[in-house]
Amino acid sequence: MAETEEPKMKARPIVRLGIFLISHSIFFSVICFSAGVLALLLLPMFSMNTYISENALMPGSANTMLSGQEVSDSNNLVKDLKSLNSQPGSTVFGSQKIIAQYILNLGAEVNYHRFHPQLSQFHPVHFFSSPDPGIIRDNVSCMTQGINTIGIIRAPQADGKEAIVLVTPYNPVKTSLHETLSLGIAYSVFSLLAQVTWLAKDIVWLIADSRYGEYAAVSAWLRDYHTPAFGRSIMIDTDACPETNVLYEFEANHMTEKMSLGDFKRAGTMGAALVIKVSNRSEHFEDSLSVYAEASNGQMPNLDLINIVNYLALYRQGFRIKIEKFLPLLDCKWLKVLGEVLESIGKFIRSVNPEWKFGMPASDYVDGTATLASSLYYQAVGIPTGSHGAFRDFQIDAITVEMSPKFPSGVNVRHDEFILRGGRLIEGVVRSVNNLLEKFHQSFFLYLMVSTSKFVSVGVYMIAFALLVAPLPAVAASLYSYANNLNLTVEKVEPAASANSDDELIVSLRSWKWVSAAKRVFVVHVWGAVVSLLPYFICQIPGYSPTTRSIIWALLSLLTLLILSVVLCSPLSSTKSSEQQIQEWAFLKAMTTSAAFIGLCLMSVINFATAELGAFLVVSMCLLVHPLKLDLVPGSFKALSRASCNLVLGFIAFPPVTFFLFKAALQGLDNLHIGDFWNWMETLWAWNSATFLYLGMVHLPCWVLCTEILLHSC
Repeated sequence: MAETEEPKMKARPIVRLGIFLISHSIFFSVICFSAGVLALLLLPMFSMNTYISENALMPGSANTMLSGQEVSDSNNLVKDLKSLNSQPGSTVFGSQKIIAQYILNLGAEVNYHRFHPQLSQFHPVHFFSSPDPGIIRDNVSCMTQGINTIGIIRAPQADGKEAIVLVTPYNPVKTSLHETLSLGIAYSVFSLLAQVTWLAKDIVWLIADSRYGEYAAVSAWLRDYHTPAFGRSIMIDTDACPETNVLYEFEANHMTEKMSLGDFKRAGTMGAALVIKVSNRSEHFEDSLSVYAEASNGQMPNLDLINIVNYLALYRQGFRIKIEKFLPLLDCKWLKVLGEVLESIGKFIRSVNPEWKFGMPASDYVDGTATLASSLYYQAVGIPTGSHGAFRDFQIDAITVEMSPKFPSGVNVRHDEFILRGGRLIEGVVRSVNNLLEKFHQSFFLYLMVSTSKFVSVGVYMIAFALLVAPLPAVAASLYSYANNLNLTVEKVEPAASANSDDELIVSLRSWKWVSAAKRVFVVHVWGAVVSLLPYFICQIPGYSPTTRSIIWALLSLLTLLILSVVLCSPLSSTKSSEQQIQEWAFLKAMTTSAAFIGLCLMSVINFATAELGAFLVVSMCLLVHPLKLDLVPGSFKALSRASCNLVLGFIAFPPVTFFLFKAALQGLDNLHIGDFWNWMETLWAWNSATFLYLGMVHLPCWVLCTEILLHSC
């Protein structure tokens, strides 16, 4: 009897799916990338209504207690500060003395906090950490120090383990009406909270000295609050600083247990923080309110905190809620046409089945897209939109509440009504946070705002990013398999007779020629890290303008790329056969695509918005890049179209060009300067934005490698 053949083992379904995707990588890439772009455009359609997840918050469940008495007291504070500033010989610390006196009259504790502004100089070691608060410059003087004034109310019904923070930025040197109004609103609430018995958390009122910036003052206080230093003090010569004697005399006149100048007083763990500001812009019709929530590297506070502010402002105090929009999109014609098309599709779907809720008015779609683009942009830049960002560095939920009065800043009318409405809003937020038994945790921390009442959660907008980057591993595997098959052809290795079409796609490990391409990709990414560190050394050279620094940065970057390529990389040989050269760029594109996929995925963990926006350009480059020589030789329409797209995309995707094009779209061509790019990058590293590292270590190396593939001499 003839021996029966053993049945061939079938590959697992996941393996067969992978082989199918690799063999149809072009079709798969077009479908996924198009679906990713479409999913991003449809995000406003899939937004959800905001809601309060934590039932314990109960916003608006209690009647407000703030009355005209607290408003009258706060008006007295505003008048005293204005009269002090109008005096010709007023001291810098006189306003702190007045504020401290008002706080003491309420029976609260007062504390001063001295700080010195930190230098915003790029340092690679401290990029993801705050500057060392223990390093104090030798030339400490009274003219360079800032003084924060802190008032603390101890909760009568608690053990002092939790606290709520109210922050009002205030410049004692150059005081304006809107700053004194914000102090008046905060003081009216603080005076009320000093009398109530229902407080379950301590109340901390931080009057931040904003002479050196709001963020610097709040950040310095938070660093000292969470990192106490024992045995370290800042010695200031009181003879050389006569104005400082004002505070010492004030301390001597009020030597009680509730007044301390030298000791740093603390309350409990901070549950939430509110930065209270009054805008210097007046509204034409009604009082309005804006909420700023973006912190460093796309961090956002818990959505419940924003929701209770919006709810109380709109439905309890009658404020008009404003939200930031990307204004150029409001006048975009193609976006309006798309909104009308989606509105028509939604009407048709609802006519088929009224229960299918799809579609929205075209005007709402355009507004929602502009708001979503603004939210995505501010998160992607990675720079806080206010001093509330300092709290998120310590995992404290915080927002900035900016109120815009209907009256002009120079008109002394309706102050009482405005302070009353603003104070009752802050009182309602404090009441809701006071009800919490734990930190905010119920609602979302990753989201994009579409309007004041709609948002897109991370579970929805991550689908667009996943679809955008999904083609990268498939294309990389397809190119690797294609290059290996070329290698077998060149070496004249005959396939086995029993091999079928699926077996030919299995990755061959007999070729190690991909190592050269992998080494080249690695060297270029090392060069990207060097480019990211060059500003540290350029900043050591004083006296250069931003334009000169930009030119030096570009020249040094080109020089280091040339040196690393000569020393570490084997040169691309033009004497190889055409098959070997095709194999060479195929391996290089496969490794470049793999590195781009890894870089985008890692960036999505740090800042999802940056990875989302960066995926548009990076994925487009990696999918379309093809040697120009191979496209220009045939002369077909398809090849010439691909070559044209590669040239345009290569020009647009260069980081400085992308920056200038974006700025020109917002501000016009008249405001463009070469040094603007350096100033923008300097802002990114000054705020420790991870977008700076993404541009230097992911985007720029990918652009260089794609350019090398375009210019490959195959």
